[in-house]
Order: sequence, then C-alpha cells, then structure tokens
Amino acid sequence: MKQGIHPDYHKVTCVCTSCGAEFETGSTVKGDTLRVDTCSNCHPFYTGRQRFAAAQGRIEKFNKKYGLK
Repeated sequence: MKQGIHPDYHKVTCVCTSCGAEFETGSTVKGDTLRVDTCSNCHPFYTGRQRFAAAQGRIEKFNKKYGLK
C-alpha cells in the first residue's frame, strides 16, 4: 500500500437497532459506536427464517398460465 493516501482505520462497536446485539469491527468512520439496522443475528437470511411466499405465488401463477402441474 502507498503511504499517506489511505484513511485511518479504527475499531468501533456496532450496535444493531433491531435486536440490540453488539459486536466489534473495524471502520474508517470516526467515533466509538456505529448503528446498523440489521445484523447477522436477526437478518432472516442468516437465521433461516426467510420466507419464500412471494416466489411461491409467482411459481403458481406460471404453472396456472401454462397449464403445468
């Protein structure tokens, strides 16, 4: 890396506003805390609670349109 052209890297504490989980990470943002809307503890994709209801409706519509079972 070239010297003097990169921003300073700080350790900050991230706080999830949805579930309240806290974890430490690195960031170029100054300050001691960083608020995030969703973290890996409460995001549906990571927790396995993701719903596929919208996709299911599209599949049924396609099958009905083309007469597939």
